[in-house]
Amino acid sequence: MPAYAIAHLKDPAPHPEVAEYIERIPATFEPFGGRFLVHGAQHEVQEGSWPGGVVVIGFPGIAEARSWWDSPAYQEIAPLRSRHIQGDIILVEGVSENYDPSATAKAMRESLPAG
Repeated sequence: MPAYAIAHLKDPAPHPEVAEYIERIPATFEPFGGRFLVHGAQHEVQEGSWPGGVVVIGFPGIAEARSWWDSPAYQEIAPLRSRHIQGDIILVEGVSENYDPSATAKAMRESLPAG
């Protein structure tokens, strides 16, 4: 199942170290089958607020995403970003191609109190 590294970066600002990070990051995720799915794109807020930017990196699976995050290559460059941009980053497993949300809805209904 695919997996994703999703970053909500708040107040990204130009800095030489951030530029270096952007230049170097693809080499860190390529060995794990990762690739940018969203990077540097404008977004439209439809509900709530989303200050800052979004980055999505796709991986073949959650094991590859974790291995990338924990890799010495990525950990070496991570401070180039984190010293200058605050954000929230998650790793999340995607759903299968034939995912059916009705099973999730059924489980939710079954967990509700009777009445």
